[in-house]
Amino acid sequence: MGDLTRDDLWYDLPEAAIAQQPVEPRDAARLLDTRDLSDHRFAGLPGLLEPGDLVVVNRTRVRAARLVGTRRGTGGSVEVLVLAPVGDDTWEALLRPARRLRTGVVVEFPDGVDAELVSDPIEGRARVRFRLHGDVDPEAWFDQAGQVPLPPYITRELEDPERYQTIFARTVGSAAAPTAALHFTAGVVDGLAARGVAMTEVELEVGLGTFRPVATERVADHVMHAERYVVPPEAASAVAECRARGGRVVAVGTTVLRTLESTADGAGGIEPGGGSTDLFVVPGFRFRVVDLLVTNFHVPGSTLVALVAAVLGDRWRDVYRTALERGYRFLSFGDAMLAEVPRGR
Repeated sequence: MGDLTRDDLWYDLPEAAIAQQPVEPRDAARLLDTRDLSDHRFAGLPGLLEPGDLVVVNRTRVRAARLVGTRRGTGGSVEVLVLAPVGDDTWEALLRPARRLRTGVVVEFPDGVDAELVSDPIEGRARVRFRLHGDVDPEAWFDQAGQVPLPPYITRELEDPERYQTIFARTVGSAAAPTAALHFTAGVVDGLAARGVAMTEVELEVGLGTFRPVATERVADHVMHAERYVVPPEAASAVAECRARGGRVVAVGTTVLRTLESTADGAGGIEPGGGSTDLFVVPGFRFRVVDLLVTNFHVPGSTLVALVAAVLGDRWRDVYRTALERGYRFLSFGDAMLAEVPRGR
């Protein structure tokens, strides 16, 4: 990684290739099999896998974290994007505009709830303490009063906010969707079962850092964001059973890959439990768990492109070029690809 530069992760992405709306139905999205550069629909994923394989998805749900209020005393509009809990009724949040906000400033919301800054913003991030009515659960209030935040490159509002949630979404905590799983439908799940492909779930809370490009010239100098994960005991058992029958572990999305590789037990399996990971997957990384990866096409210059380059090697540019030439749609609402992971090499 020492010689890898930011330019090594860059490619030209035409604005027209950035998907602004998801396709309908979900599994009508295209799927590029990078093993032979063949074109498919996501509905055909079961046919690209083998009986005995294990598909692992992220069951995290995107928090309705975007709240718009007014600053007490001035009436100025303030956007509060809730990121993570840090104490009783206190949350880390991203504030816009943050330039004139300081500790003690109060942001009021239409239904009488307010939030007081308990730290000065640093790069727009601060801690805020919400004052809710009675015993109202903060997550329940966010769900009622907030909006699901969309990535900055999506400029059109969704008619149905649930289209930015996967069909597996249950555990609230993410600031962004694990987008590779957006293509799944009940039909795809049924098709996997009929094919003899097992499924299991993990959790990784997707943070805003997933959108942050590598800002340093040397990739080795980039500070990777940390994200919380949970590996249930049944997921660890499913991976062990997959190994025992000679199947392959298929990670749906970079979040799942990072979770599985962060909890590798050294023998092809994973350890159950929870924690936080700042694993930065770059070319040269030695994969210990994942055999196949399903993922979307990612933002130029991002850590996600570094991960794709670690999987595909120098071929990643040819794969991305091929996808653009064939009209694949890119980023969160875009199409997907399937890639073989060079495990243990």
